[in-house]
Amino acid sequence: MAAAKAAESPADFAAPPLPQIVAEPIAKVIAQPFRADVAAELEPLPEPAEDLWDRIVKGYAVPDLEGPLVDKWERYYAERPDYVARMVDRSRRYLYHIVSEVDQRSLPLDIALLPMVESAFNPRALSTSRAAGIWQFIPSTGKHYGLEQNFWFDSRRDVIAATDRALDYLQKLFGDFGDWQLALAAYNWGEGNVGRALQRNRAKGLPATYEALAMPDETRNYLPKLQALKNIVRDPEKYGLVLADVPDAPYFTAVKVSRKMDVKRAAELAELPEDEFLALNPQHNRPVMAGADEFTILLPIDKAELFAAKLDLHDQPLVSWQAYRMNPNETLAQVAARFGMSPETLRAINGVGTRATLHAGHVLLVPAERGRADAADASLQRAVFTVVPQGRTFYHTVRRGETLSTIAARYGVTVGDLRSWNAMTQSAVKVGQQVRVTSDVVRTSSPRGRVRAAAATGGARSITPPASSAAKAAPAKRRASGAAIPPR
Repeated sequence: MAAAKAAESPADFAAPPLPQIVAEPIAKVIAQPFRADVAAELEPLPEPAEDLWDRIVKGYAVPDLEGPLVDKWERYYAERPDYVARMVDRSRRYLYHIVSEVDQRSLPLDIALLPMVESAFNPRALSTSRAAGIWQFIPSTGKHYGLEQNFWFDSRRDVIAATDRALDYLQKLFGDFGDWQLALAAYNWGEGNVGRALQRNRAKGLPATYEALAMPDETRNYLPKLQALKNIVRDPEKYGLVLADVPDAPYFTAVKVSRKMDVKRAAELAELPEDEFLALNPQHNRPVMAGADEFTILLPIDKAELFAAKLDLHDQPLVSWQAYRMNPNETLAQVAARFGMSPETLRAINGVGTRATLHAGHVLLVPAERGRADAADASLQRAVFTVVPQGRTFYHTVRRGETLSTIAARYGVTVGDLRSWNAMTQSAVKVGQQVRVTSDVVRTSSPRGRVRAAAATGGARSITPPASSAAKAAPAKRRASGAAIPPR
């Protein structure tokens, strides 16, 4: 996010006339990766590798591990080719940027694979400890590293900002311990815990090394997971896996915008599916981008100029939401009914817990047009509310071709969960049916524990990337011989 004072409540939404798009930064970034303002000062880029996986493997520098835990996690991933395929599919959006940033700092390129362990490259992953984003910053560490978390957005999910801060943190940890294995363990467990474990070993005359430390099971498995993924990327055929190529070329570019707008409207201007737009811009907590004077929007390279041109010509309202001040003795249920929304949707949009008491004068975010509950519900399905109390409930509208299994996969829950929450005796669903989803029990393979329900963009999709200028530069192919991974 651009550095700017953030709004603390929807009251800021009723703002003066909206400024226009900042044209100059767009011209700068169209032909360059995100950090185009400093690109001219950098050393010339090396010749591209065959693909990004090859470049990463050539840059491995974290000492390798061996042993039964590495073997265990190699088997785990090898037995789940569909999971690996989805993880690779998500990674194609972000991996070039991460590799470039890691390379620019002369850090081991193994680190670029760390989000696979942290979040499976799901930008909306949210753990039980409230760690968020592909790098899984907990709230306190995020704030310490300047990742703002407020009503409007959570910068821990901002791909650019979180990557920058994660690498800052990892560099700091390596400076503290002088050892990449210890630094990575500290990223998972905390530097204080690793430091105290080292002190205990030294006091007992034991080696002050990663493998000699006593640590929780999660941390003990953390580096073996990374090592297993490193081995798979190095030689996927050995494990019976195939990885889609990820081009050694930028997937996205950045556009600076100084106008508030609906997330849905921004996606339409870029001619992108809303899910794809939110995969690149997952930091927004609300269906409208607001709360700062300027925004950085990430778009596939071949969509940026189109977005800028269409926004310049757009003369219709960009925002379909408004601020509403509650009247004396008015209840939230009454406000929801006034605007054709369910109380659950209104609470979720505004981050209001079920036990919260609202008083006269409280400002809520509501649709600009009364009765537009369809727009509100559609926005809610794709939103992530890291500032909403636990136990949030919302409803998914079944679309053509969806089953209870695909809905469960989309939100990271089980079919059993959905049947339980909806008192279903069978698994059949109908188009248009409302399926309840709650955030109490959601499972993923995140090393930081179970992940709460969010409209995960990963979902179930083909391993083959959609067409973009980056993808066109190197058409997708299989990295190893063997059976192709079928799309789910």
